[in-house]
Amino acid sequence: MIRNRIKSHRKVRAGDLVPHEWNFRQHPESQKAGLAAIYEEVGFARSLLAYELPDGRLKLIDGHLRRDFDPDQEVDVEVLDVNEEDARKLLLTIDPLASLAEQQEQIRQRLMEITPVASADLELVWRAAADSLLDTPHDRFPAGVDSIPEQYMILVTCRDENEQIRLLQRFSEEGMECKALLT
Repeated sequence: MIRNRIKSHRKVRAGDLVPHEWNFRQHPESQKAGLAAIYEEVGFARSLLAYELPDGRLKLIDGHLRRDFDPDQEVDVEVLDVNEEDARKLLLTIDPLASLAEQQEQIRQRLMEITPVASADLELVWRAAADSLLDTPHDRFPAGVDSIPEQYMILVTCRDENEQIRLLQRFSEEGMECKALLT
């Protein structure tokens, strides 16, 4: 059974939140500009994550950039029932785990096409995030592997599902590695 560690939600002045000393994320100017742009176009739409210290103050786990953006802004904070050790585990997991998600490029591209954006900064963030998801940093390769080997592929457009199934079976029987795609 998965424990629900969310204790409460509170409205707090951002500057009153204690930044976590083990937060290893840095926020470049382009990210700050992107946050300003989404605040301008949409508004504040995601709570910060914190846990309560013995003296009653709230210590951040996630949301350091939003805390620093406007220290006088009242923000929504999700308060967790965790200790310092749990908080460090969450620091090491929340953003990195999200970054492991695989991207469906065609859907992302279509989403960008149908979503109007007024801010060049926000569009830049979207494109930079897409580019970073498509890149494979050196440190993501398994130990002893320096690069992804070249792959040569062919995309075959089939008349219908039956032809796709027939070709997949044929190619598999011939020892080819193949998979079905649907657009």
